[in-house]
Amino acid sequence: MNFLSVENIAKSYGERILFNGISFGINEGQKIGFVAKNGTGKTSLLNILSGLDTPDEGNVVYRKNLKVAFLSQEPNLNPELTIEQTILDADNPILGVIARYEKAILNPDDTDAYQAAFDAMDVNNAWDFETKYKQILSKLKLDDLSQKVKNLSGGQKKRIALANALLTKPDLLVMDEPTNHLDLEMIEWLEALFAKENFTLFMVTHDRYFLERVCNEIVELDEGQLYSYKGNYSYYLEKRESRIESEKTETGKAKQLYKKELEWMRRQPKARTTKSKSRIDDFSDIKARAHKRRNENTIELELNMERLGTKIVELHKISKSFGDKELFQKFEYNFIKGERVGIIGKNGTGKSTFLNIMTGKLQADAGKVVIGDTVKFGYYTQKGIDIKPGQKVIDVVREFGDFIPLKKGRMISASQLLERFMFEGKKQYDFVEKLSGGERKRLYLCTVLIQNPNFLILDEPTNDLDIVTLNVLESFLIDFPGCLIVVSHDRYFMDKIVDHLFVFKGKGEIQDFPGNYSDYRIYEDSQPSEKAIETTPSENKKNWKDKGEKTKLSYNDQKEFNRLEKDIPKLERERQALQAKFATENWDADEINKQSIKLQEIIDKIEEKEMRWFELSEIIEG
Repeated sequence: MNFLSVENIAKSYGERILFNGISFGINEGQKIGFVAKNGTGKTSLLNILSGLDTPDEGNVVYRKNLKVAFLSQEPNLNPELTIEQTILDADNPILGVIARYEKAILNPDDTDAYQAAFDAMDVNNAWDFETKYKQILSKLKLDDLSQKVKNLSGGQKKRIALANALLTKPDLLVMDEPTNHLDLEMIEWLEALFAKENFTLFMVTHDRYFLERVCNEIVELDEGQLYSYKGNYSYYLEKRESRIESEKTETGKAKQLYKKELEWMRRQPKARTTKSKSRIDDFSDIKARAHKRRNENTIELELNMERLGTKIVELHKISKSFGDKELFQKFEYNFIKGERVGIIGKNGTGKSTFLNIMTGKLQADAGKVVIGDTVKFGYYTQKGIDIKPGQKVIDVVREFGDFIPLKKGRMISASQLLERFMFEGKKQYDFVEKLSGGERKRLYLCTVLIQNPNFLILDEPTNDLDIVTLNVLESFLIDFPGCLIVVSHDRYFMDKIVDHLFVFKGKGEIQDFPGNYSDYRIYEDSQPSEKAIETTPSENKKNWKDKGEKTKLSYNDQKEFNRLEKDIPKLERERQALQAKFATENWDADEINKQSIKLQEIIDKIEEKEMRWFELSEIIEG
């Protein structure tokens, strides 16, 4: 059954065209993930579908009496209502029936009110819904329903809005970044809910595991064209790659045809027959296809970072509590060169507090933090960029100088630097407050990186970034030579970037786990109960090896093994790139000799690391 049809809609703001001539449909039972670059109108499209905005051209045709719920990135809630009042204000009368029943339970002496409430539950078939209602509130950690909305964090407001959207039982649920502000446990619960229940979804999300496990169709807006893929995220990636390769082949053929037609046009035939006029008319189309080029961007930045010394960051028995709530107790750790740590844990377990203590923004209650003389932090916080009224994009970078130093004494202009961060031409002179959420995050990332940190801390860097930018950021971070700490609920991102985890368990415990997030989930699922990990961090490492896992590696060997699996492919890419230069560069004999020595050094490193990898693999398999 068709729920709605989007017919040739267009949207622009001034000279900025977001999209034009977009058409597609949404049918009952579809779970569609919408993918596009930041700034191309994803949120505007969602606002149009949900009825909050109208297209400049075209129409959205809804099935009669279709019930649509919209989860926006910044929910518009009444600040004076409590959580309970906000939820009961949702468009579902059964919620009122449940509320009256629960109120009647608290007054057992009023038997008439209780009987009436009980009968209403029966008439409205509200018993099963009551169970679901309580489960949703519990899973989203909405426990104190008496709190007023104005006293809540942005994350709590988003969770209330999500609860409301789920409880209205809509025919179509439209969501803008539903996993933002949810911890990993909540995200996995939501995945399971959407997989089990018969929801019809249309959503924008950067969470690629969420797309993989929830969606049965991916719709991509790319270079102004809409492409639909009947499958999950993995299927989309495979078919998208095939499509791009096909486009490159077609462009190559068009270039050959264009050269041929260009010669014909230059001869300017005198006889203007119908056939030649048609050929002239076709020439502009051939020219457009021949000059078609994809705007594939990569973040490029040659960090002029200072090399890290032997002492980096040492944490000596640090502790922190707020009132009766203990976040961590006597935690010890010494960071080494090239450390890549992911931090996970439920909301409120002290992740951001831990980072603020490390960087000196907050003092520990006990213990001390020792920072090496060569360490320069780059701290990407959840707060993001400080927006100044009337400030343009290029002005943000110019605050650090009109020219930014690169390696080997070279310089780059503010404008050139912004181009490397995918802000081209006119975009550099846009007002910062006019940027999309993802574009602001990308600009903020630029300001953090141009300060040349050698110890990079990223607190929820993936929120609001589109998938294209995330792929680019991942490539950059994989090759980042300094130390790295990432706090993120993006499991796909964490799996690609980090070597081990600090797991904030609550009640003062931080577990150091030797592996990425997927490894940790496998380990957690293998445990008989939650009580299996009520030990100190050092005991946790031991338990992880003893409880049914194949690996017999020590903790440091496990870290080395994870590092080798990242280093070897990187060295292989360096080898291939250098070998290719021997065929393309016009080197003299001295340079050839110099590069040959460098190539041999890379090959020796590969062989050395592969040998070590095999040694560790044998231990694991043994």
